[in-house]
Amino acid sequence: MASETMSEFYSAVCKEHEIEINPYIVQVLEATTVTESVTLKVRGNSRLRNVQRLNDDDVLAICECLRNNQSVSGLDVRYNNITDEGVGHLVGLLQCNSTLLSLRLSGNKIGNRGAMHLAGMLQVNSTLKELQLADCDLDTQSVIAFAIVLKSNKTLLSVDISRPLLFSHQEECMVHFSEMLVVNGSLVELHLGKMGMTDTRVERLTEGLRVNHSLRYLDLRCNRVTRDGVHLLAELLKQNQTLEIIDLSSNRIEDEGAGYLSEAIAWPGCALRELSVSSNNIRSEGLLSLARALTVNTSLNHIYIWGNHLEESVCQGFRRG
Repeated sequence: MASETMSEFYSAVCKEHEIEINPYIVQVLEATTVTESVTLKVRGNSRLRNVQRLNDDDVLAICECLRNNQSVSGLDVRYNNITDEGVGHLVGLLQCNSTLLSLRLSGNKIGNRGAMHLAGMLQVNSTLKELQLADCDLDTQSVIAFAIVLKSNKTLLSVDISRPLLFSHQEECMVHFSEMLVVNGSLVELHLGKMGMTDTRVERLTEGLRVNHSLRYLDLRCNRVTRDGVHLLAELLKQNQTLEIIDLSSNRIEDEGAGYLSEAIAWPGCALRELSVSSNNIRSEGLLSLARALTVNTSLNHIYIWGNHLEESVCQGFRRG
């Protein structure tokens, strides 16, 4: 579809389905240059002016526009007003469109029904590579469903289910994710932030990571991980040659946890390239141990330490490192 006709096609679809034209969608379509692989960005928290957040009817119109489109490979509709009905339209699109590789739905309150609909789609879909569902009001049943689906789905490379609504059975969720990591050999990126994860759940997770050889990026930010959980992760890093990025920002690892990580970073063959320990109440002792570890490790290119106790000695230590 030529770029100059995308908005016209959208207007025609709205007329056919008696849907009110959303000026924000028109603005995005007119500004999108169609190439071989383009992501359509219709985010509800966009900095563009005149943003009218998408509802389920808007999603229906977009899906109709993309049904036979061979150019759009990504759809970013984060932070809109999409519910389970809109997810139904997206699932229908994914059943007939093999070009769409990325779907970003974070910040939409799709709830359990919409999540289960997506999980069912993933049982048969063999094209989608990225799925973002952070802050989507997923409940325990939904989170477990995605973990189970990922045992058999060999296409998804990146999954984000951060900030679900877990009131119980949190350890059961991590048991399922651990079991998934044992058998899934394709997942590269897993985001489990803001899940209230404790050290016990980290222990469940590391059991699966010990035998996993595909995951490169593990996001555990904004949880309740302490020195004990980090000790388990540090021991894992001494064995796992695959994990390259770990985000532990906004946890509770403190000096002792930083010490465990330092030992792992300095361990021969550590593959870690990027580490975030921001806002973990780490003081000079722990931060200086990390700085010393950096003098030994040649693969760790980025370490994020802001939000801790950055005294002058720490700054000097990292400058030398």
